[in-house]
Amino acid sequence: MLARWFPAAINTRPAEWSRAAIGMALGTLFSVWLCAQVFGMDVAMHLIGPLGASAVLLFAVSSGALAQPWSIVGSYLCASVVALLVARVLGRTLGSACLAAGMALILMCWLRCLHPPSGGLAMTLVLADPATIALGWQAIGPVMLGAGTLLVTAIAYNNLTRTRYPKGAVEAPVIMMGNRLQEPDPKITAVDLERALAEMEQFFDVTPTELEQLIHTAEDHARRRSIGQVLAGRV
Repeated sequence: MLARWFPAAINTRPAEWSRAAIGMALGTLFSVWLCAQVFGMDVAMHLIGPLGASAVLLFAVSSGALAQPWSIVGSYLCASVVALLVARVLGRTLGSACLAAGMALILMCWLRCLHPPSGGLAMTLVLADPATIALGWQAIGPVMLGAGTLLVTAIAYNNLTRTRYPKGAVEAPVIMMGNRLQEPDPKITAVDLERALAEMEQFFDVTPTELEQLIHTAEDHARRRSIGQVLAGRV
């Protein structure tokens, strides 16, 4: 029972950790800096928490559904509109901030743009600093500028560092069935999964398509192993 509390091993190398860490730092710095140039440092610093949290997803687990472009753009817009509406109707209290986060979650799920940092963004906008409050509905401007800048930075940095982003639909690999040996139906083992993860060498917040790709890759390793066992048995 106690073993369940220990985290599973990470299937990525330190080089990938460094790549993600540098990207997160640069992405957050650039988005907050640009927001400060347009709307002032007080407003920009008030958004640094949600933007930093989003940067973790966009640079470290860019393969996940929660880190795709529509997730960050749609969720930031939902959280902003809901938070400003709740603040205008119910005031800026802790209760209204929590209510805004819950309502933003429902809207994000409905629009299929779930992005966890946007829950914090909704609370941040309700319990805003005086500079952000003075903007009124125009507070959507710095929010979307920060989100857009962070997204553009993630697209550029991830692809320049050979990490495909955003992730598109993954097509299952085609397996040639003609002129092949009669081998037993292979079963995926832990070794096959470990080899498949080693080939991908990325942080993974697994989506159905990515999981399908992982399984097909593991099946390829299992098939090669099975063919090798059949040939060894015949020899």
